[in-house]
Amino acid sequence: MYDPDEATAPALDGAALDRLKATLAQRGPAAAVDELIAELRKADDFQGLFYAFLMKKRIELGVSPFPTGSANELPPETHEPYEDAIRDAGRHVGALLLDRKEYAKAWAFYRMLGEPEPVREALEKFIPGPDDDVYPIIEIAWQGGLLPKKGFDLVIDRHGICSAITMVSGSDLASNPDLRDYCVGKLATALHAQLTERLTSDLAARGVILTKTATIPELVEMHPDLFADDAYHIDTSHLSSVVQMSTQLPAGPEQNCARELCAYGRKLAPNLQGTNDAPFDENYVDYLAFLNVLASEKVEEGLARFAMKAERESAEGATYAAQVYVNLLLRANRPADALVAAKKFLLAEDDRNLICPGVNELARRAGDFTALAEAAKARNDAVGFLASLIAGL
Repeated sequence: MYDPDEATAPALDGAALDRLKATLAQRGPAAAVDELIAELRKADDFQGLFYAFLMKKRIELGVSPFPTGSANELPPETHEPYEDAIRDAGRHVGALLLDRKEYAKAWAFYRMLGEPEPVREALEKFIPGPDDDVYPIIEIAWQGGLLPKKGFDLVIDRHGICSAITMVSGSDLASNPDLRDYCVGKLATALHAQLTERLTSDLAARGVILTKTATIPELVEMHPDLFADDAYHIDTSHLSSVVQMSTQLPAGPEQNCARELCAYGRKLAPNLQGTNDAPFDENYVDYLAFLNVLASEKVEEGLARFAMKAERESAEGATYAAQVYVNLLLRANRPADALVAAKKFLLAEDDRNLICPGVNELARRAGDFTALAEAAKARNDAVGFLASLIAGL
């Protein structure tokens, strides 16, 4: 349960070691190890303290005193009490470290024990001061998985939007949609606030007096001069990244922030908008249309836009736009239309290669065995074809 390679020599001076030697000679091993424990506490040598506790237990058990030896070398009858001693020592030292707010060192012990809760509870209460080094907390909370939302918050608050984008984009959050939506929502909100502040500052510098609070779409419509000479107000790579991530957000305030970011982005000079593959080849105009559908605004217009792109790309032998369209229909709560679109564009596709449910999955959901048979026939799947026909009897 512990790593002997991590053992370190106690940080005691020569005089202390001489005292230990004298105690051993005069009072025996038990007294000497108790004195060692007391000395290590005073020296704040917590790694040494952990191993001193293990030495104490080994002496009690009458086995080799070396705490870095393998537990498997001990007599079988000592295994259980020694394992208990390891847990007790780890908890004791871990608690001491938590009291000192040395979270990373405490985590090393609790992680060894497979007991994350004490550290998680401590981190939940932790409020960093302006001079505190939060990197160890971020590492435990995010990489360690103890409190990923708090880890993300510390990154965006201390290190800014760029670092937070890198953290999210470099992590696989598909299996944790709640965390993904939390992080992307915070990014959209933070970038929206940054853009709002910079737009109003730009207008103020131009002598424009805003008599009321205006949204980003209102500002950019009223003041096209904001974009003169290829001007921009926030890092365009940040804008692009956050908007693309936001396509996964559910309807709500965070998604509304992303929509306003799109309204700004579509006003940028074309060379600042970047390039994307269909169905987002028209950049922020497409992303705004997509997000509008999810927000239940301009739904028919948006769906028609993506249906057209699916049709156009399918004629060229590409189905990615159609897959996006099917997903959009499903998120707009139109499963019947999604099945129709899948049958039209994805009939012969293997479901395993798609980013959306294919004909098979959608037909099963709908109980449409005829569609299942059609899909199997298009793939020359005789077994699936006959099974679909039989299931439909």
